[in-house]
Amino acid sequence: MDRGVLMAPAGSPPAGGFSAAMAGLEAFSDAEVMVRVKAGDQSAFDYLVQKYRRPLVGFMYRMARNAAAAEDLAQEVFLRVYRARETYEPSAKFATWLYRIATNLAVNHARDTRHERAEVTVSLDEPDEETGTTFELPDGGLTAEQALVRRERLLAIRGKVEALPERQRLAVIMHKYQQMGYKQIAEVLKLSESATKSLLFRAYETLREQLKEFI
Repeated sequence: MDRGVLMAPAGSPPAGGFSAAMAGLEAFSDAEVMVRVKAGDQSAFDYLVQKYRRPLVGFMYRMARNAAAAEDLAQEVFLRVYRARETYEPSAKFATWLYRIATNLAVNHARDTRHERAEVTVSLDEPDEETGTTFELPDGGLTAEQALVRRERLLAIRGKVEALPERQRLAVIMHKYQQMGYKQIAEVLKLSESATKSLLFRAYETLREQLKEFI
């Protein structure tokens, strides 16, 4: 495996016709592409890395609250995917399998670094380059006062999301930031779809109650 592919900046394909080599893979499902990885097709693995690296780094950043750790964790996810290629079976959606690996890594990292993260203050007014999504629509014409209010609101939201019970926090991040549906979140967390809906309902009710002054 070319480790340079994993280390390259998100959205920047390697030199030497990499994009052209991957172009034909867009016609296949991700599971079919992973079957090609299993058969030894390196370009198929490169394609999956390029497709999922940005959202995966975004997911890891929201769990780890550290940009360097997010990059490392995302790289570890892809390494685990590659190492598991020979035993891969397309019985589930590829993204579901990928996020199960990511979730396990993220949860373990969060538990291992809980005390370290508790001492770090995180700013929310950074650009959300991984997915471009937030809890509210961006507004390019804000006054200084409006920008301050928005920043305070986003800081409050992120703080309350981070304080949610672990499974609720994971579900909210997947639903609100990763744009996953109930069915896929249920598959990643190994819950029924109804249990996932209940989990998200409780999480959003908690956030709504705790953020009343910002709503």
